[in-house]
Amino acid sequence: MAVKIISEKCKGCGLCIKACPFEAINLLNKLAIINEKCTSCGACINSCKFSAIVAEEKKVVKKDLSKYKNVWVFAEQRQGVISPVVIELLGEGKKLANEIGVELCAVLLGKDVESNAKELICYGADKVYVADSDLLENYTTDGYTKVLSDAIKEIKPEVVLYGATHIGRDLAPRIAARVNTGLTADCTKLEIDPEDKKIKQTRPAFGGNLMATIVCPNHRPQMSTVRSGVMEKAVRNEHNKGEIIKLDVKLSQNDIFTKVVEIIKTKKEMVSLTDAEIIVSGGRGLGCEEGFKLIKEFAQKLGGEVGSSRAAVDAGWIEHSHQVGQTGTTVKPKIYIACGISGAIQHLAGMQSSDTIIAINKNANAPIFNVADYCIVGDLYDVIPAIMEAFDNFNK
Repeated sequence: MAVKIISEKCKGCGLCIKACPFEAINLLNKLAIINEKCTSCGACINSCKFSAIVAEEKKVVKKDLSKYKNVWVFAEQRQGVISPVVIELLGEGKKLANEIGVELCAVLLGKDVESNAKELICYGADKVYVADSDLLENYTTDGYTKVLSDAIKEIKPEVVLYGATHIGRDLAPRIAARVNTGLTADCTKLEIDPEDKKIKQTRPAFGGNLMATIVCPNHRPQMSTVRSGVMEKAVRNEHNKGEIIKLDVKLSQNDIFTKVVEIIKTKKEMVSLTDAEIIVSGGRGLGCEEGFKLIKEFAQKLGGEVGSSRAAVDAGWIEHSHQVGQTGTTVKPKIYIACGISGAIQHLAGMQSSDTIIAINKNANAPIFNVADYCIVGDLYDVIPAIMEAFDNFNK
């Protein structure tokens, strides 16, 4: 909907200016003028006593959706190393492609990346589109946006999936704007509508208090960024067959407005929660920072990693790199042990896909027990030492 002012009827009374909550109307020569702040909310229409403001329906030109085909995965790589989330996207993308009845394709940008293209085929890609250029050696927003959006406009994929990484979150919305389509960010679930084969994209909404399922009915491609650690990884098979297709890269230095001067890798050892098979997490129920000594000892005994809830991070008990949840890391280990974590929906969104969930909490009504496979009601300072003692006795 668009709001239009009929100048012949406008009296310049100013009532619409008072009614507009966005300061989107000005008076010029005693006539109301709508500026760029207008959101088409319609408040001005109801305020006008002279029927000088009307709503006009915008004509929507629908795309010919039949021209779009295949599922694409943006194969993010950094200095020749494929991002782990790409393997997850290939696994999920294969399921989607099979349900729709199309091919799974990867699109790879970089310099001298043909060996990566062969690896993507081993992980299930039927086709790999390769854009190889010196200008694509390091990620730049301008360069990658132009090359990828040009490829999408030319080849017309039906679905494009990105990892919800720093690069994916920077690149995907720019691509969506270039190709005039929608984007669902930070998805935790993708599925096919059996009736019309559209992608149903589920993500946390309203601060994680509910899960929203979003569809893109009138535009293509359907695009999503997907959080790492929530999808099943593709299984590598070196006998897979696929086709490598080189893209015609139409990119010059003038298209890129930034320059990568130097890449500095942090020396800080980060926690690899995404790849961990066992995670032991502590929450507010630990009571203090000292409680994480017990959590770390427990995790080491099990050969796992230490996680935490947001409450523990906000309290300063542990670094943010350990945080599991909507605003932390999404994980899918074989075993997830929640110690003193009540189970806020924001935390559950980041770990509820774990194969086995064990919860330890004094409160028998804690929400975490609703998703746990094994529930232990008791003081974690009594329960954890007892479990470790039993573990030691079993291994003797």
